[in-house]
Amino acid sequence: MDYAIPENGINGRGNMLNRMEMVRIFCTAAEAGSFREAATRLGISPQGVTRAIQALETELGESLFHRNTRQVSITAFGQNYAKDARSALDHFDTLFRSHRTEPELSGRVGITAPHAIGRRFLIPFLQPLAAAHPDLQFDLRLEDQMTDAVEAHIDIGIRVGVIRDRRYIARALAPVQFYVVASPSLLGQKTPPESLDALAKLPLSVLIDRKNGRPWPWLFADGQTFTPRQPALICDDPDTELEATLAGMCFGQIPAYLAEPHLRSGKLVAVLADLAPAPWDLFIYRPQQGPVSKRVRLVYDHLKQAFSNPKLFPQGLGK
Repeated sequence: MDYAIPENGINGRGNMLNRMEMVRIFCTAAEAGSFREAATRLGISPQGVTRAIQALETELGESLFHRNTRQVSITAFGQNYAKDARSALDHFDTLFRSHRTEPELSGRVGITAPHAIGRRFLIPFLQPLAAAHPDLQFDLRLEDQMTDAVEAHIDIGIRVGVIRDRRYIARALAPVQFYVVASPSLLGQKTPPESLDALAKLPLSVLIDRKNGRPWPWLFADGQTFTPRQPALICDDPDTELEATLAGMCFGQIPAYLAEPHLRSGKLVAVLADLAPAPWDLFIYRPQQGPVSKRVRLVYDHLKQAFSNPKLFPQGLGK
């Protein structure tokens, strides 16, 4: 729920909870560097952040941020106020932390991701957190389609593509390129294609959507799509498709996070590079409803950094 300012404003006898929320929102905005990022961290709208900052500025009689149509920057007064405000908030939070019987960073964190990404990346990324915080419990649900966050009790999701559901707060972390690839042995038997017509005559793979049983189309530049009519391989698992391509059974269209290690080693060769589609985005998302616990925030921020790092998550050759 967005932060709301009471109709009668805030005066010297004002509501302490409202004041505390204004200060907390301000501190988040000061740390985030933008109202939009602060809104994402707090799970409210950018307009809610703006209203809270404006109300606090009215209460203090000073400007906290310089604003223009493209960005905001904190004022000198705001910088000094942020130091005192953060110290006050930290002191206030200790009143709750000191009386908790359960460790602060403990409990369940529900995470969903596509099968191939979950198998290859989630465990290595989560292992340092598990070692540092042994009371955390990771509940992983691997699905290639969007998982119902409420039904599956999902706190954090990873997805490739577009997230249009307004129940989620989503942030793009990395581009995902797609390659048409084949093994050197298969390319030794078949003439490398230079057009989609030539590609259609070669042994190709088709990946089936597990949810509806339909084939995923191959994607190309300028919005062109292509579905093989007589594929050499039909399967519903990206890892199996990759293994068949490595074995020389077929050409496949493989995302960078699966293909890049094999392209660098020479086990796969990319073709039709000039017809490559625009990269998709890899997103991290979480439900908008409810507060975000420190354990969920810790895991969310950790995964955000890991998936954004091209050294840890392949984003394409040359990245």
